Amino acid sequence: MPGVFGESATVYRAAGSSGGRVRAVPPALLALRRFPNPRLTGIGAGLFAALTMFVLACLDRLLFDSSELVYGLLFLPVSALTALWVRPADLVTAPISVPIAFAVGVFPISGGSEGFGGQVMGLVTALAVHAGWLYGGTLVAGLIASVRKVLHMRARQRYLLAQGRTGAAKAPRPAPRTPKKKVAGAGAPTGRAERPRASR
Repeated sequence: MPGVFGESATVYRAAGSSGGRVRAVPPALLALRRFPNPRLTGIGAGLFAALTMFVLACLDRLLFDSSELVYGLLFLPVSALTALWVRPADLVTAPISVPIAFAVGVFPISGGSEGFGGQVMGLVTALAVHAGWLYGGTLVAGLIASVRKVLHMRARQRYLLAQGRTGAAKAPRPAPRTPKKKVAGAGAPTGRAERPRASR
């Protein structure tokens, strides 16, 4: 008996060591899981992008003397975050709100002259100069939104298929109908039975 118990314990440990191996999660994946993942509405995502680009443009003007390269490089991750954080129902708004945010943010570094007309001309000139970064950020937002839309549609399709299968499996089968037996006298009238008349 002691030999049997020792053998079974050895086999159990070997099976546990071979089958219960835990895979190490890459640190990059852990960092992505800890990253915030809000779900913004279309208006919320547009406000986030516009305010972020405006603050970054002000910092660019103070620290880097209105560098076009710095502003364009900062615009790309903001566009990606806007497309990642908008909720699935408003994915179509991401490629639309990103160019608006770019125009709002480029205003502090446009370098227009005094007066309303000079500011407008400086803004138009800055948009023309930064057109490459504008198209690049819009393309990034559009690609991310398209991929998210396709993944969302596939997940919804799989969910509906799984719901249909579970519903079909849980549906009770109709019980087989048994023929009803006719009871004797069932068709007879239920009225008062007539008494036989006595013969005179």
